[in-house]
Amino acid sequence: MSFPKYPEYKDSGVEWLGEVPAHWGVKQLKYLVTCLDGQRIPLNGVERYSKQGSVPYWGANKIMDYVDEAIFDEELVLLGEDGAPFFDVGKPVAFHSSGPVWPNNHIHVLRPGDSAWVKSIVYGLNATNYIDFVEGSTRDKLTQSRMMSIPLAWPPHDERNHIDSFLDHETARIDALVEEQQRLIELLKEKRQAVISHAVTKGLDPDVPMKDSGVEWLGEVPAHWNVVKFKYLIAEFEQGWSPQCDGDQAETLDEWGVLKVGCVNYGVFDPTENKRLPDNLEPRPELSIRKDDLLISRANTRDLVGSAAHVPMDYPKLMASDKIFVVRLHQRICRSRYAVVYLFGKGVRHQIELQATGASSSMLNIGQGAIRELWIPLPPDSEQDRIVHELEKREADFAALEQETVRHMRILNERRSALISAAVTGKIDVRGWQADQQSRQSEILMAAETRATYG
Repeated sequence: MSFPKYPEYKDSGVEWLGEVPAHWGVKQLKYLVTCLDGQRIPLNGVERYSKQGSVPYWGANKIMDYVDEAIFDEELVLLGEDGAPFFDVGKPVAFHSSGPVWPNNHIHVLRPGDSAWVKSIVYGLNATNYIDFVEGSTRDKLTQSRMMSIPLAWPPHDERNHIDSFLDHETARIDALVEEQQRLIELLKEKRQAVISHAVTKGLDPDVPMKDSGVEWLGEVPAHWNVVKFKYLIAEFEQGWSPQCDGDQAETLDEWGVLKVGCVNYGVFDPTENKRLPDNLEPRPELSIRKDDLLISRANTRDLVGSAAHVPMDYPKLMASDKIFVVRLHQRICRSRYAVVYLFGKGVRHQIELQATGASSSMLNIGQGAIRELWIPLPPDSEQDRIVHELEKREADFAALEQETVRHMRILNERRSALISAAVTGKIDVRGWQADQQSRQSEILMAAETRATYG
């Protein structure tokens, strides 16, 4: 499917909009909406926990939780105020809210002058270049005054509705492809977890004799393995320190830093996930992390709490935060790298999540006992090394597949964004489009290559 240009254009008077169809107008947002920001009410995690329900609770650019009552129940435009991805191609910053909703103070709430305008405004705001409207040195912020001055290309009523229908139809096609890619990523994660679980509970030899582990959720394990609790493998078990740190990270090995909880996400240690210790604070060298330390997050979201990573070398000036357990194992009995892959397995993840507590699903905690009391099947140290080596090879294959899938999703989202931009700024003329037209998906995506294509 290809789209023609309009027969005649005029200067919009807005540099980033460029030319628009000659019969279109350009309107500032303040003439299209009423801002309802004064009615927003933020809720902290404890307050949300006490109000759990089915009403979406919105943050800067997504639903953060669900509560039991609404502030609004009407057709609205929600537009990120601070923390939204204003400059990330393919990521929306404006959303259509229809029905009960509770927005917090990080997202603007806009009532359109006519409810029929809501889709046009959302599409237009997601095609806006925010470079002249967003301010802030450390966190992008769209103030109310700057927001209301945003210009939108504004076609006549019937044409505007037709563009909305076109975009609803075509973006739904692209969204379906993105959803398929997302499902593939979830399947890859499930497969990865299943491979790990099998290796650390059944071993690599399918013909090895088995025995009952004595632990219901573990089932059978190889007959020559031991089954013990983590507490018998631990030489030291420490918790870090969380002083008030700078926002910047420690950029060199000569600067002291405090590790953030994200340094162990998904089983890979990332030393750059840290905050620089201010010069006026004395470091605590006893909290420095060392080679073969096992780091475990004690506070995070449900799917990340209990994440673990192996430290491959000494970091004399990186300290663990108080959201991280530092576990030093008897390496001759249990390798830290083996413990990491074991803690990623499906069965043990379920046990950790059962032990997690907290007032909000966005931040759960586990105590030392949740780790100490975990059962672990323990092969001989040489077999632990072979299992880790084999899983690392399989992980490389999974990672390559996931990266390729993520790349496809990024391309689809970029094309979706380009298609919206081209339609709402008049770079393509879709007045001849009909919803019942049949076209190949590839032809539809070709229509959305880049904005420049339609220049």
